[in-house]
Amino acid sequence: MILRNIAAAAAILVLAACGSKEEPAAPEQAERVDPGAALHALFDEHFERDLELNPLRATFIGDNRFNDRLALFYSAEYRAAEEAMDREFLGRLLEIDREQLGYQDQLSYDIFRLDREESLEGNQYPTHLQPLNQFRSMMNFFVQLGSGASAHPFKTVKDYEDWLSRVDDFVINVDQMIANMKEGMQQGIVQPRILMAKVVPQLESQLKDDASQSAFYKPISNMPEEFSDADRERLTAAFEDKIASAIIPAYARLNNFLGDEYLAAGRDTVGLYALPNGENWYAYNVRVITTTDMTPDEIHRVGLDEVARIHAEMHSVMEAVGFDGDLKEFFEYVNTDPQFYFEEPEQLIQGYRDMADHINELAKNLFEVFPKTGFEVRRVEPFREQSASGGSYMAGTPDGSRPGVFYANAYDLSARPSWAMESLYLHEAIPGHHFQIMIQRENDDLPGFRRFGGVTAFSEGWGLYAESLGKEIGVYTDPYQYFGGLNAELWRAIRLVVDTGIHAKGWSRQQVLDYMYANSAVAEARAVSEAERFMAIPGQALAYKVGQMKIRAIRDKAEERLGDRFDVKAFHTQVLKDGAMPLSMLEAKIDRWVDSQLQ
Repeated sequence: MILRNIAAAAAILVLAACGSKEEPAAPEQAERVDPGAALHALFDEHFERDLELNPLRATFIGDNRFNDRLALFYSAEYRAAEEAMDREFLGRLLEIDREQLGYQDQLSYDIFRLDREESLEGNQYPTHLQPLNQFRSMMNFFVQLGSGASAHPFKTVKDYEDWLSRVDDFVINVDQMIANMKEGMQQGIVQPRILMAKVVPQLESQLKDDASQSAFYKPISNMPEEFSDADRERLTAAFEDKIASAIIPAYARLNNFLGDEYLAAGRDTVGLYALPNGENWYAYNVRVITTTDMTPDEIHRVGLDEVARIHAEMHSVMEAVGFDGDLKEFFEYVNTDPQFYFEEPEQLIQGYRDMADHINELAKNLFEVFPKTGFEVRRVEPFREQSASGGSYMAGTPDGSRPGVFYANAYDLSARPSWAMESLYLHEAIPGHHFQIMIQRENDDLPGFRRFGGVTAFSEGWGLYAESLGKEIGVYTDPYQYFGGLNAELWRAIRLVVDTGIHAKGWSRQQVLDYMYANSAVAEARAVSEAERFMAIPGQALAYKVGQMKIRAIRDKAEERLGDRFDVKAFHTQVLKDGAMPLSMLEAKIDRWVDSQLQ
């Protein structure tokens, strides 16, 4: 970042020097600045100001300068500051001549411009009036952060002091969330009642009479041995006071508000269509999340077609294992037979850990570039496991101070069949999110907003594409694991149907569950969790299948054009090395690479 700014300044000085010999330079010559240097100076300034505006972003990339505060995410002032910054930098970007830039800079220009334009367009939709639900909640996230299980470090005395200061901003955020939800109640913009009912036990789990029993006390229990006795005593007292006087009361205020006011005002409908301007709101989400122009109706039809195709492939698995019955009976068999289930949570977690070395070695068959950042498997924490998905990934830091983490959910083992494990690992870990995100973050040639940014359709599309590589990479040798891969893909196809069904076609929660039960091998606990996830984050579930199908289509086109010259390792390098981007831009980039191979 600093080097970019120095380079830009140096370019200006050189140009000035070249024009100041014996005759003064013409004004237009004196002001001429290299467009590439100007572009990167703009990116660096935006990245720095963005980190200051949202200190959590800095924390998650390993930049600890702002760890003593949070952004006041839910305030009107914060939203205004974000909008003002978007308008300012979009205007400044458009002053730079795109045609004078190199290819990579043009790509950065286009991504940055689209980000700003979509952000400004999205300001018309009042997401701040629905600040939390059972799936995305600052309240759950803050427990992770404060317990030492997430990005905030607890290694030095300053880390502990930073946290105590950060709590003050958290309390302000909680009260602002309550104020925003009250405004939403007045405007008829509220969350489905059934979702918010799931938030109540999440909040209640943090209401401890004894501060030492709180998850927020864990940094005290795990305090580094090298801390002095004086620091230990002082920090322990400060944490106990902050937990008892600030954190727990904030959780209690929100919990009381939900129970006393909000739940009664919650809506019975579950789709975004039911809210004011909800149809346009959902269409916007679909366009931004998928990075395509596909309509909800088009996506719905694609989903139905993919469900039928994958069902046909599942019949081949039934034949391979000699199952005598129809597909629904096979679903029932794999869902209930004891051979597919663990008795203890640690067995499931250890199973994933055992996969790490094996699959990482197999990945050499298809990949030539690997992340340097470490990786580990952890169990989803008890306070959020009931509502969490089966697995998730938290990125590490490029400096190696924090590894990438695959969180595996061991809640209700009857919903965690062993045949689903390989596909989930491929998606969340290797060669899925860990490869895609960390290769991107380790590429310090990318401007900060690309290096540490994301595009959902790209990242989740890559995750599902990684699942589809199972046989090619050397797993799915067990037909039941291959079935698990098919079932995972089927699940993403079902998402196309039910997400659009919920938010564009007026489907009820029960209609969603019925469709899932009829078309997949899903246990009740997961079906409920996933259905309610789709209700909570409209459009996000579309990214997986839309992204995977596009990446596969891009690969198919490259293979067709290159023939024997196609190298899958080189293709994967090209897809990953420049980080996440809209799918249309990825296609254009790969087309350009193919052209270079044909010359």
